[in-house]
Amino acid sequence: MRHSGSAASQSAAEQIDKKIADLGGWRGEALSRIRDLIKEAAPDVVEECKWFKPSNPAGVPVWSHAGIICTGESYQSKVKLTFAKGASLPDPAKLFNSSLEGKQRRAIDIHEGEEVDAGAFKALIRAALALNTSGKTKAR
Repeated sequence: MRHSGSAASQSAAEQIDKKIADLGGWRGEALSRIRDLIKEAAPDVVEECKWFKPSNPAGVPVWSHAGIICTGESYQSKVKLTFAKGASLPDPAKLFNSSLEGKQRRAIDIHEGEEVDAGAFKALIRAALALNTSGKTKAR
């Protein structure tokens, strides 16, 4: 039996909507804005929530297309956008500011009052999408 409002009865979009609403404040606004930019850059993106646990019952928003593009985690002092293949992506605007030492992932940490360059972010999303659909491991 499904229970109204449970994660099992909600679509991924509804789960992400709830996560954003529950976060509220600047973190909810940042995650909502990033979500909008992702959907603008990659209209066919698949939204999911993964990695549910007691300390994070709403899970982690994940955007994918032929593989994970990025995840959107929220912490007390930041919203972290982790790109699964970020180390292989061109980043001329230097948006990546976290997890820079990794061989695969790269992340963008957004703190209160910070804005992400919308054009550069959408270009990064498109590059991640192109990499995922190319079957290659590095962007060319």
